[in-house]
Amino acid sequence: MRRIALLQMTTGIDPAANAAAIVRAVQAAAGGGAAMLFTPEMSGLLDRDRARGSRHVVAEAENPVLAAVREAAAKAGIWVHIGSLAVEAEDGARWANRAFVIDPAGEIAARYDKIHMFDVDLASGETWRESAAYQPGEAVVTVDGTPLGRLGLAICYDVRFPALFEELGRRQCDAIAIPAAFTVPTGRAHWHLLQRARAVEASAFVVAAAQAGRHEDGRETYGHSLVIDPWGEVLLDLGSEGQPEGVLGFAEINMARIAEVRGQVPSLANRQPMPTSPRP
Repeated sequence: MRRIALLQMTTGIDPAANAAAIVRAVQAAAGGGAAMLFTPEMSGLLDRDRARGSRHVVAEAENPVLAAVREAAAKAGIWVHIGSLAVEAEDGARWANRAFVIDPAGEIAARYDKIHMFDVDLASGETWRESAAYQPGEAVVTVDGTPLGRLGLAICYDVRFPALFEELGRRQCDAIAIPAAFTVPTGRAHWHLLQRARAVEASAFVVAAAQAGRHEDGRETYGHSLVIDPWGEVLLDLGSEGQPEGVLGFAEINMARIAEVRGQVPSLANRQPMPTSPRP
């Protein structure tokens, strides 16, 4: 069995306060026997006022939240998946919504830039244009050697695009991290459905740390951080509660479950390329 921890956050507009919350969670997760901690999308800063938030968006090497978490991970001797941080993209033109996997020595084992941008107009009146500030990632990323074996990386809106998860399944991921800051209307409608579907189709564990509650910038997020097994069973659901210090939950992961499920329903082994239709 592998013990993991999820931090459900109500991230605000002050990166220092957000970093302190994650550092406390790293210490608590390690103290609780977890081998790895997972945090939500935009763990370091959540601010819909981009002019105000831009003061805190810096290059990866200068990001104080990343530096603080790397130091905390090394001191605690624990793996940490930072769901994502807003960082300056290398070309300097836009930002990147970037996830980080940090090993117990505090080194960055993997990075993933969110591929699919959340550009929507919801019936509730909410409008989001992620592509106005962020450039999409271009690579599917997996990382070996984590406490959950081969870990595939995705972020929030990515969950709606099956092709990404087909590729992660093809790469035989043991677990997939899908951190998020889901809106309440879309969360109520689709959050559990989509996360369970991704676990089933990849025959892998899904770990989805989420933002929750009312944030300083006025938005409200759905919460319900989840751990789902390869059969689609929910092992952990942290509900909708949001607290400034975060809500920490633990889950026990039976890695043998992966082989059991793939033996019962060998969909990954049976997968065939889709035939192409002849041109008219």
